[in-house]
Amino acid sequence: MRVSSLMVCTFLFVMAGLWMAAERGATQATVTENKALSEDLQKRAKQYLDFRKNVAGNAPRSTDTPANITKAQKKLADKIRVARAGVNQGAIFTPEIAEFLRHQIESTLTGPDGDKIRASLQHAEPVQITLQVNVSYPEKVPLQSTPASLLSKLPELPKGLEYRFVGRELVLRDVDANIVVDYVPNALPS
Repeated sequence: MRVSSLMVCTFLFVMAGLWMAAERGATQATVTENKALSEDLQKRAKQYLDFRKNVAGNAPRSTDTPANITKAQKKLADKIRVARAGVNQGAIFTPEIAEFLRHQIESTLTGPDGDKIRASLQHAEPVQITLQVNVSYPEKVPLQSTPASLLSKLPELPKGLEYRFVGRELVLRDVDANIVVDYVPNALPS
């Protein structure tokens, strides 16, 4: 039986259409999943801040003296530590959220601004501390800034929380209490 070139072209056209439809579906599923993970992270971050406010009170007042701010910050951190005793890494950055964040970071670093972001991260003072949830971020260790082009690819955090990098780890830091709320191990590709 002889197959006409029109039949072959039609077959290839149909297959290409099916492949494109499947690709669009997969892309849409990824976008939907990423949105759900981002919303889950934002929900968990807000729950933490609500919990903190209920059990530990409010942040130190910015109108206080530096000594009073430090004292209030330490008091707030101590209350949080007691209330969150037993909380481990992954309470906010669940394995699914951590993988999502790693993917966002990696895709940003392999994108058009990747070299600039890597250079920015490498110019910062190297920070090496052992991370634990609820432990104070050491006062004498500089807070490494996170490039805005990288922050724009990560889910927005509520006021009072921020992302920081410590070595290759992505830290969720409570700004007012100066504690590590959670972290993603090996967030930066090696």
